[in-house]
Amino acid sequence: MGERVGVVWDDRFSAYDFGSGHPMAPVRVQLAMRLAAEFGLLTLPGVQILGPVDPAEDVVLLRVHEAAYIDAVRRASDDPQFYDSERGLGTADDPVFPGMHEASARIAQGSRLAALAVQSGEVDHGVNLAGGLHHAMPGAAEGFCVYNDAAVAIAALLDGGAERVAYLDIDVHHGDGVQAIFWDDPRVLTISVHESPASLFPGSGWPHETGGSRAPGSVVNVALPAGTGDQGWLRAIHAVVPDILNEFDPQFLVSQHGVDTHFEDPLAHLLVSVDGQRMAFEAVHRWAHRYAGGRWIALGGGGYEWVDVVPRAWAHLIAEAAGAPIDPQAELPAGYHEFVLEALGRQSPGRMTDGRQPWPRPFDQGFNPDDAVDQAILTAREATFPRFGLTPEPGLWF
Repeated sequence: MGERVGVVWDDRFSAYDFGSGHPMAPVRVQLAMRLAAEFGLLTLPGVQILGPVDPAEDVVLLRVHEAAYIDAVRRASDDPQFYDSERGLGTADDPVFPGMHEASARIAQGSRLAALAVQSGEVDHGVNLAGGLHHAMPGAAEGFCVYNDAAVAIAALLDGGAERVAYLDIDVHHGDGVQAIFWDDPRVLTISVHESPASLFPGSGWPHETGGSRAPGSVVNVALPAGTGDQGWLRAIHAVVPDILNEFDPQFLVSQHGVDTHFEDPLAHLLVSVDGQRMAFEAVHRWAHRYAGGRWIALGGGGYEWVDVVPRAWAHLIAEAAGAPIDPQAELPAGYHEFVLEALGRQSPGRMTDGRQPWPRPFDQGFNPDDAVDQAILTAREATFPRFGLTPEPGLWF
């Protein structure tokens, strides 16, 4: 069944560019959008492009960021030598670049537009692949993220009257910025499924982080061991997310779909395939309809294998949102191969699959106390499930 989908795009998103050699290259998103276009996804009857996009105004950014920080980003935009370690600007992760404020504010506004289009009923789902900059803190840049567009989108929904918004983050890195911004807001549930902070930046996202004193239980963290692959990753997502969503009863679901969980990603240590990622997208879409009335805002995020992984995964995401999934065995269009070869001098993958067929066993069908993934799942459930009146222990033990 087709869906009404708003895909946010503006060619000026490519101005969010930390420079040559930086992992967060704008070509990642450009290739994903090009592949989606080659598959005809952007011209489906129910799909519309939301754009062009103007930069978010200060009043919008001030909902989630400090005024002094916004001023610092503006100064950094005009000074290539600008450095402020407390604000995270001019660092190796977040080097300054001309127009940094405008480029970052434009992406933030893009996610806000997607959220407002869903809230108004203009579309069922909104997608912003350039978004998902989940590390940005109220007063500092962090982890390639300057302004927190996910938080801006959530704030827009709240300001528009939403009483319950769920945020689901399946990037390999903990969604620390979004968690921090809504730490004490009981209207926002944040769920992050990520590689353990014991082995990966940003060093947060432990299961015992469950929300502030004014919003106990509003934060859920599932920290998975390095080396977790498709089976364990999907098992963890399914063992925690749907039960919590069912109890929270969100009016909107905002999800972050960083694809740096992939086994080829150079910056992390999970071993998930494009096939596993596609299955996760399917589940999130299904849960948006089941638990949030179909009101879904899907954002991009991390992902640093620019050619082999990000374009295929995010083309699958757009296709899933549009209700027009791509056959995993489908060959990538010839026009896309030619574009990548000419632009980057690289061969792109042949098909939309990594050749895997994950089929995780449900957690409630058996718990293995000697399995590190099962231990991580149970720890997360023990920290959060009782606050929702749920039983953390599975039905069966091996």
